[in-house]
Amino acid sequence: MTAPTRGRRPGSPDTRAVILAAARERFAGAGYAGTTIRAVALDAGVDPALVHHYFGSKDDLFIAALELPVDPRTVVAERIASSDPDTGPGERILRAMLGVWDDPALQPGLLATVRHLLEPGGGRLVGQGFLPVVLEPVGELLGVEDPARRMPLAASQVIGLILMRYVLRVEPVASLTTEQLVTIYAPVLDGFLIGPLP
Repeated sequence: MTAPTRGRRPGSPDTRAVILAAARERFAGAGYAGTTIRAVALDAGVDPALVHHYFGSKDDLFIAALELPVDPRTVVAERIASSDPDTGPGERILRAMLGVWDDPALQPGLLATVRHLLEPGGGRLVGQGFLPVVLEPVGELLGVEDPARRMPLAASQVIGLILMRYVLRVEPVASLTTEQLVTIYAPVLDGFLIGPLP
């Protein structure tokens, strides 16, 4: 009979899942800023190099921990890059987000993620993680001045729209067409993104 091995957990089929579970708990409890790769590795009982091996950077680990069906950094950026550059940033970001949410293959996973973010600790994940990791780079892509200040303001409207339309399905928001939503919301978003702020 051999003695049980000591030390950190080696790589195995369940190691990735163990790391993700530790990351979710750490991000929810300590927030994005208070979470380190080393702390997640310690919680998971693995070497930090193994976390980097499976997930790369802290940003990549955060996105994986959200369990999104797609990497929003890539999908939203691609949609914005392919949109009409002559339209305002509010319309471009709105069309990109609605295009992702209206995709029937993606919507169930997105809904599950939003419901998860509404649980305790979810506010930290949005404020300290999702905004700087996903939305601020989108603001930079759109050429928004001071995206760290402006993108949270725009996000307040977009997140509210997503909750009303897709999660709570409140009428008439749930039944409005994309064009109607763009007509209503794009000018409001432009006010946050390019208009004067106090």
